[in-house]
Amino acid sequence: MDGNIPPTLTPPLSDGHPFTNSLFRSLFRHRPCVRTAHPPSFHNASRIAPRRTVFALRSDAKAAAATGEWHQKSPYLQIDMTEEFKRYPMVTALQLSKRRERPKRVKMLVRDYIDDALYNPHYGYFSKHAVIFETAKPFNFRDMKDGMEFQKQLAEEYTRFEDKLDQEEQNPARQLWHTPTELFKPYYGEAIARYLVTNYKLSLFPYNDLIIYEMGAGNGTMMVNVLDYIRSSDPDVYDRTKYKVIEISEPLARLQRKQAEEKGHLDKIEIVNKSVFDWDTYVPDPVFFLALEVFDNFAHDMIRYDPETEVPHQGIVLCDQNGDFHDFYTPLLDPIAERFLRVRQHVVRTPFAHPLSKPKILRKMRRLLPSASNLTVPEYIPTKAIQFFDVLREQFPAHRLVMSDFHSLPDSVQGFNSPVVQTRYKRETVPVTTPFVQQGFFDILFPTDFEVMDDMYKALTGKLTRVMTHEDFMSRWAYLEETETRSGENPLLSWYKNVSMLSSV
Repeated sequence: MDGNIPPTLTPPLSDGHPFTNSLFRSLFRHRPCVRTAHPPSFHNASRIAPRRTVFALRSDAKAAAATGEWHQKSPYLQIDMTEEFKRYPMVTALQLSKRRERPKRVKMLVRDYIDDALYNPHYGYFSKHAVIFETAKPFNFRDMKDGMEFQKQLAEEYTRFEDKLDQEEQNPARQLWHTPTELFKPYYGEAIARYLVTNYKLSLFPYNDLIIYEMGAGNGTMMVNVLDYIRSSDPDVYDRTKYKVIEISEPLARLQRKQAEEKGHLDKIEIVNKSVFDWDTYVPDPVFFLALEVFDNFAHDMIRYDPETEVPHQGIVLCDQNGDFHDFYTPLLDPIAERFLRVRQHVVRTPFAHPLSKPKILRKMRRLLPSASNLTVPEYIPTKAIQFFDVLREQFPAHRLVMSDFHSLPDSVQGFNSPVVQTRYKRETVPVTTPFVQQGFFDILFPTDFEVMDDMYKALTGKLTRVMTHEDFMSRWAYLEETETRSGENPLLSWYKNVSMLSSV
């Protein structure tokens, strides 16, 4: 979820910290690879004869790896893991959530691998390693000369924030990131609050309470900014306001409760420490549901297509005895991935980027090229997103969604709708070229195709929606003079140009 800083720079390989070796082993661990076969049963994973793309097999590779020899993986020289694939059990992220150690000698769907890497309670990125940047006080934009001065002050705040953390504990692999809620507090949160209060008064007040749900509330800054604004601007609405947070991280849940108590909002809030995908309480009341900067970290499935038959193949990750990763593909899709592709095919109205977008004749010609793969480049499909829509439809039937996220991301790995995968080392961002990295130390964040998500959300929930850019939303609901510099530049509008917002009624 990183914004515009810190800069990207690859750190040196020589360092005495024990994390260094495992980190850089992960950086160069994996490249996609291949062989063909036909699986009779997805659920009996030991019988799946996987599909990979291998041009040469190194006969001594396993023995070399066992003795600690390192070699960068390549699509042209791979270890044959077919026998291991047959033997290793299929696991899910839910099963792995009970483990305290990163898995070995197992295989799983790419969706489960990503979910485990980000959210495992014992070693996941958000559970154990991620730190959200925050400032002691809001930036004073009116005193700034221009946008460059804002970037300079932000860099200084970053340094000050990490210096303070280093006084408590030195950690060269600290995973620090920021959100627009933190950079533009309280103004960003106040804009969201104006949208909520205005729409509440138009259709729900005084017959219903203002009930707000927020998932993944981070430090609790959005919650506090919204409640502060409503209390000061509209006490009658504040009396009717209830703010409920669904937070998967226990440390963040404690922090959010502390923030609400310090600001005098404790009687207005409820923190539910669980995943939204485990939500099982029916809420019939009209509610506003905030999903801000969370879609980018929803787990995705990896799909590759046969360029001639156009049959989709679902990605499976094998974790070997050393914790290294090997990707395999099966044409027998699990029900969730199959449903996503089927629903998308029937409800999405506009063309979208896709591995099969090119004419079939061009795909056939490409296969004649030397070293051409027998599968297309990957497409990453947001299967967790439609599971989230299912939760909204089934448990929050009267909800009104407000979501924001990236519609595009730079420096992503190869593929369509592909993620940015990055870590931080010695305060520098290090992007990598594969999603298969050591779990917990890398952020894996995806762009959202808002046109596709808009159509699928409407089809699955029956809601009416509106999509607009971050800039358009803030121009309508923010008090722009509060974030305007002396030169007339407004960072609230000029930053996050790659973010869009979707709202429903």
